[in-house]
Amino acid sequence: KDIIINEGIACYVSPFLRSKQTFDGVKKAFDDKQFTWTEEPRIREQEWGNFQNPDEMEAVMEERRKIGSFYFRFPTGESGADVYDRVSSFLETLHRDMKKGRCKENILLVTHGLTSRLFLMRYFHWDVDYFHKLWNLANGEFVLLELQRGGGYTLTTKLRSN
Repeated sequence: KDIIINEGIACYVSPFLRSKQTFDGVKKAFDDKQFTWTEEPRIREQEWGNFQNPDEMEAVMEERRKIGSFYFRFPTGESGADVYDRVSSFLETLHRDMKKGRCKENILLVTHGLTSRLFLMRYFHWDVDYFHKLWNLANGEFVLLELQRGGGYTLTTKLRSN
């Protein structure tokens, strides 16, 4: 609220319960006329697969650490690269929405840790090695990108990394 004050907000919210609950809390700070929102499945968290076997998860996570979270694909789930592709598709929609005037002065994405890092990776054209050095955001933590006079956005939040 301190950042946005009385400006408008276009909100894109992951359909997963944690994100919807977070958004329910965030929107209480604003007048209903101040924001629009859309449920956006492409910014949901990485799919870890169906029917995870607890006895096998330690080995699965060890394999993920070896391969890296970008390329590792969970059995019957997604890799970080798959989420990156979803985020890329969402960015195309976001750019179209901005060009058509559907976005307000501010854009809010209510999403998840890995998805947030992949969004930033895609937008700023970071390489996989840099992505792997970044830590996920804590619950409720946010990242701020500010529009520059000449266009484009600058990341103003310091990200935690190795």
